[in-house]
Amino acid sequence: MTNTAAATLDTLLLDRHSCRAFLPDSLPDTLIEEIVTSAARVPSWCNAQPWQVVVTRAPETDRFRDALYQAATSTPPKPDLEWPRQYTGVYRDRRRICGFQLYDSLGIPKEDRAATQAQMLENFRLFGAPHVAIVTTEADLGPYGAMDTGGFVALFTLAAQARGVASIPQAAVAAQAPFLRDWFAIPEHRHILCAISFGYADKDHPANAFRTARAPLSELIDWRG
Repeated sequence: MTNTAAATLDTLLLDRHSCRAFLPDSLPDTLIEEIVTSAARVPSWCNAQPWQVVVTRAPETDRFRDALYQAATSTPPKPDLEWPRQYTGVYRDRRRICGFQLYDSLGIPKEDRAATQAQMLENFRLFGAPHVAIVTTEADLGPYGAMDTGGFVALFTLAAQARGVASIPQAAVAAQAPFLRDWFAIPEHRHILCAISFGYADKDHPANAFRTARAPLSELIDWRG
C-alpha cells in the first residue's frame, strides 16, 4: 500500500532546490503568512521556538537589495556566528561540485575568476527575489537555539515548495550582520543566522537547471547490532 503522506513529502523534497533566479512578481501577504505558520510547526528544545523573521515586501526589497550589495562590495564580512574554519575531505568535494554545477549551467569557465566572483555577488542581489526573510535566533540559547532555527529554515523551504514558491537559504547574507542589524533595527540579543530569498522561480533561467546530489545511505548511517 502506498503511503500518500510519505509520497507527498518525498515529492516536495525532490522538487525543492536552491533557486538562483526569480521572477519579479510579489506574493500576497496571506501566502507568506501561511508559509511561516507551517514552518513554525518544527520542533524545538523545550518548545522555545527561538526563530523570528524580518520579511520584506516590494519596494522595500529593492531598497534593501541595492544597499546590501553596496555593503557587501565595500565592507569585510562580519557574521554573528563563526563561519566554518575550513572544508575538507568529502565536504570540500561536495562544495566544489555544487559550485562547478552552477558555473557550468551559466557557461562560466572555472578559471574565469571575475565571472565566478560576479556570480557569487548575486547572493547580495538576492538573485532577483521579490522577498527576503532575515532569520534570527535568541543569542542566549546558543548553538541549540541556532540548531532549532535551522529546522525552521528547512521547513520554510518545504512549506514554500508545497505552495509553488521557490526559495534559497543564504548564509552569505548573514556575513553582513552589522549592516542587517542597523538596516532592520535587529536587537543585539538576536543572532542573525541567514537570509531566505523567495518568490516564484524563473524556470527558464539556466541557473535553475541543475540539481545537486545527495550522499548515499552508506555515508549517513552507522548501523549497530
